[in-house]
Amino acid sequence: MMMTMMSSMMIIFLTNMMMLMNMLLAKKMVMDREKSSPFECGFDPKSSPRIPFSLKFFLIAVIFLIFDIEIALMLPMLPTMNMSEMNEWWMTSTIFIMTLIMGLYHEWNQGALKWAN
Repeated sequence: MMMTMMSSMMIIFLTNMMMLMNMLLAKKMVMDREKSSPFECGFDPKSSPRIPFSLKFFLIAVIFLIFDIEIALMLPMLPTMNMSEMNEWWMTSTIFIMTLIMGLYHEWNQGALKWAN
């Protein structure tokens, strides 16, 4: 037990020392504006190097992913109905579906499901 603890402490110490040495020795110089800007044959760039990101698309993708997971969680409800007590199954299914409906209502109320501006 003591040997394991000593070896793990030594590994942690060596790892931290290597990270500290890396941070001190490989410190990069502060780059100026010209070095950090994209290079286009010596001219100033005509457009932004990054493609604009649509936050609305990301929000719709996340909502779709959540609804997809909800469907995957609802699929085993019917086969488990035969294996469990009816009152317990009914109660858990109702609570689960009501939670989903409340989440959908909240998203709808916040305007996250509107496609057009």
